[in-house]
Amino acid sequence: MCLGVPLKIVSIENDKEALGEMNGIEKKIRIDLLPDIKCGDYVMVHAGFALEKIDESLAKDTLDALEEVRKMMADK
Repeated sequence: MCLGVPLKIVSIENDKEALGEMNGIEKKIRIDLLPDIKCGDYVMVHAGFALEKIDESLAKDTLDALEEVRKMMADK
């Protein structure tokens, strides 16, 4: 099973790398596959690569779902 995580692009370092953020955590990611990405965009990231540009509402829905799973796992 693969898991993609939504990140918001906070800075672009060059045409291949960017800094993404989720819940205050920043991660350096590759943006080679998405040449039209700009700061403020949301992307789905897997294995350190931005694979798809997504809208903000999908990013927030995905983060909410991941938080619910985290809470369920903590209750076990």
